[in-house]
Amino acid sequence: MRKKILAKAEEARKKEIHHRIKNNLQVISSLLDLQAEKFRSRKCAENVEVLNAFKESQDRVMSIALIHKELHEGKRTDTLNFSAYLERLVENLFQTYRVGNVNTSLNIELEENIFFDMDVAVPLGIIINELVSNSLKYAFLGRDHGKIQIKLHREDSAEHANKEQGRTTEHYNDTDFTLIVSDNGLGITEDFNLEDSNSLGLQLVEVLVDQLGGEIELKRGSGTEFVIKFKVPVQN
Repeated sequence: MRKKILAKAEEARKKEIHHRIKNNLQVISSLLDLQAEKFRSRKCAENVEVLNAFKESQDRVMSIALIHKELHEGKRTDTLNFSAYLERLVENLFQTYRVGNVNTSLNIELEENIFFDMDVAVPLGIIINELVSNSLKYAFLGRDHGKIQIKLHREDSAEHANKEQGRTTEHYNDTDFTLIVSDNGLGITEDFNLEDSNSLGLQLVEVLVDQLGGEIELKRGSGTEFVIKFKVPVQN
């Protein structure tokens, strides 16, 4: 009985922590928005760049705030249902960049009940934030219609399912995941090199993929496609 009481108290404590962090991040986001107001009425190019920098920082803060919101409202306090979080994250991005993207459609293909801890969820959320916002900002300039696609799946779902069914005594170290973010927009020029990119957002993506111990590949075709492969440790 005492253990159950302590467990409930610990769960309540963690939820309160997530709630406070989420609120603090929302305050930071609001402060960034207020600071950006100073530049909205000015029309010089430098101020436009500063304004864009504030908006991008605000997006990154909100992508983390959403994680704490999900953890506060969900049944778990240590791992996040990433599928549900991802849908909310992308919905927010589409609302933010809806001007000029009214006819842009979104296709999300996710396995259900993918749970990640904070060490994976935070960098992965920011990666998706950067790639999707890049598509919304640049991929469909001068076009009436566009499509963005996000796929997240285990590398071998059938093998994973078999392991899950027989995991009572079995231990395995990692699960391989693949994230694909693509669009059918203007595409990226052949001379573009991801490793030498001047874009802060894409530099951030590279750093975070490295943090996850993953690999990123840029594919060119009828648009742009980023393929990210990473491993997630699995506990007994």
